[in-house]
Amino acid sequence: MKRPLLLLCVCAALFSLPRRATSQWIPDERSRREALQYYRAGEELMSAEQFEKAATQFTKAIEKNPLFTLAHYELGQSYMALHRFASAVQAYERCLDAFRALYGFGQSHRVEIERQREDDIRELNDNMRRMLQAGQRLRATQTEVRLRELEQQRTSIDAPFHPPAEVLLALGSAFFRNGQTAEAEANWQAAVEENPKLGEAHNNLAVIYMETGRLDRAEQELKLAEKNGFRVHSQFKADLQSRRKAKS
Repeated sequence: MKRPLLLLCVCAALFSLPRRATSQWIPDERSRREALQYYRAGEELMSAEQFEKAATQFTKAIEKNPLFTLAHYELGQSYMALHRFASAVQAYERCLDAFRALYGFGQSHRVEIERQREDDIRELNDNMRRMLQAGQRLRATQTEVRLRELEQQRTSIDAPFHPPAEVLLALGSAFFRNGQTAEAEANWQAAVEENPKLGEAHNNLAVIYMETGRLDRAEQELKLAEKNGFRVHSQFKADLQSRRKAKS
């Protein structure tokens, strides 16, 4: 299975900036602070389920800081909640673009990029604490996965670029909800290649494999999903067994 195509450079469509020196693409301290304010406002609106308003705040954050991966990701989440799946696809793809750009800039502007990464890690830690206090355990668990991926990005700056598995998982889900099954499968497969312990991605692959008649692979992915702590729906298990019996 081929991995999804990821841009090899920072695309102008993402950043909407004129051609200029790389150092000028990195936001200054004021822009980063303003972006963070918009992001926090968006998070509060997400918690209040005001998804349209949240999307507006995340968009403003990205305008201030195009490398703000958390804002790109949450913009995708807000679009998913609004059932605007094509827009969610674009948001997650731009999130991956921003991660790739940070990796590229990190080679020559390590101090600035590491400062941004530390800001993101602190923000995710704060988000996770707020979610746990609000009883939002599922969102907190998902945030913890993204936090671990950011920390890994921080410690592997000299290693080859690896797209975050959680973003690939989200992108696959957006493709799936948008009716693009092949693209969904490719991204979920890429997600488990990056993080074999991502149970939700294994579960999603199992669904696709069952629906396309690849029952042995569906069974394998279902077992991997459960092995890695994902609670597979009992009806899905029953449906898979029924199909296996009908085929035998």
